Amino acid sequence: MKSLALAEVKTHLSSLLKEVELGEEIGITFGRKRETIAVIVPIEEYNKIKIRRLGTLEGNVSIQFKGDWTISDEEFLNS
Repeated sequence: MKSLALAEVKTHLSSLLKEVELGEEIGITFGRKRETIAVIVPIEEYNKIKIRRLGTLEGNVSIQFKGDWTISDEEFLNS
């Protein structure tokens, strides 16, 4: 994955979008530490990320959380 500073992304957005269209992922860095804060990915990859599957149990299991479902901090930390 190529990473660029925000200023570079602004300057070269059109050419970067062409790269993304060809399957490249582009990281956007920001701040003094140049930490990656976002990634531009092809729409197909984004759609795959958005769809969460249950894996081998898909179609055989359903999950529901009731509105009043809660867990205490102690239960969470000790599980």
